[in-house]
Amino acid sequence: MTTKHNISWGIRIIISFLFLLSAVAKLYPSPYFAISTFEVKQLYPMGFSEGFAPYFSRILIGIELALGILILQKNFLRSIVIPGTILLLLIFSIHLSIETFMNGGNSGNCGCFGSLLPMTPVEAIIKNLIAIILLVWLFFMLPKTNEGKNNFWLLSTITLASILSLFMVAPIQPLSIEQPEIVVTSNPFEVMDSISRPQPEIIPIAVDTVKKIKITTEKVLPKEELKVVISEPEMHKSGFAQYFSTIDKGRKTLCLFVPGCDHCKVAAKELTDLRKKTKNFPEISVIFMNEEADLIPEFFKFAGAEYPYKIIEVIPFWKVLGKGRDTPGIKYLWNGNEYKYYDGINENKFDIIDFQKMIQKPFDQLKK
Repeated sequence: MTTKHNISWGIRIIISFLFLLSAVAKLYPSPYFAISTFEVKQLYPMGFSEGFAPYFSRILIGIELALGILILQKNFLRSIVIPGTILLLLIFSIHLSIETFMNGGNSGNCGCFGSLLPMTPVEAIIKNLIAIILLVWLFFMLPKTNEGKNNFWLLSTITLASILSLFMVAPIQPLSIEQPEIVVTSNPFEVMDSISRPQPEIIPIAVDTVKKIKITTEKVLPKEELKVVISEPEMHKSGFAQYFSTIDKGRKTLCLFVPGCDHCKVAAKELTDLRKKTKNFPEISVIFMNEEADLIPEFFKFAGAEYPYKIIEVIPFWKVLGKGRDTPGIKYLWNGNEYKYYDGINENKFDIIDFQKMIQKPFDQLKK
């Protein structure tokens, strides 16, 4: 009896730990950032709307939190808590199986433990199946008691409190909210308008002097030598002019960074070092996610230079970055045409040597 009791409690502690860790991990490194990322990367691809996803994500994480607590108490444990936990794990497993089959692989992070503990879909399915087996074992191990005397209000209170706590730690932002445009142009080497450029000296000429000037209209060079070959792409709208007005003019380097991202800092420093030793380096502009924006000065200090930047909210940032993309994101643009897009820290990660070769290529050697 003692051994059976100990095994029962061992299973309950393991399941509780898994669900509590799953709920807390989805709030790392900060609640709003983590939940918004979960919505964009997990819920949007499933077809959830922008209006419904914020509510569903918080309710789902709240239920995970509640189940992690409820599995440790005795009220309706066998009739509601264990079956409900098994059902939730089955739904997760079916979804992950479909995703793995549709995507034809086992890559990426399933999001079960957020960005705290990245886990592939297959690893998550195995984890869920083991948890289901343990719960089924626990179900048949527990005695059949008269649950009519149990306290249903305890279940409902814990569940409701868990869900409400998610709405409190990560309040939903209205979709219609106007985000302030924050642009800083503190680097004189990166931004220089016509006012800051030295103007040619204008020397007044007397009228009598003008009359003595002989105007020559003869052609000095043959027509063949006057032909100019323009070796650059046609102008194209990149979609980023709302952030930087001159982004579609000339060669540009557009960076999408998170202020607290170490990989983003390293990429920015590599760009700075390359810019210092490269003539006519494509002008650098940065779009920052509004996550730990107070770290931006520290970010630029590490990078070794400051660049024009704009801060946008979490969900709009992920949309600008693109579906399936991750930070750091770095684009090479020429007259608004995109010729290279690095993102994430895996196979398509930023490669400073490849980027150096890319920006040195003439137009006729570039391929979109």
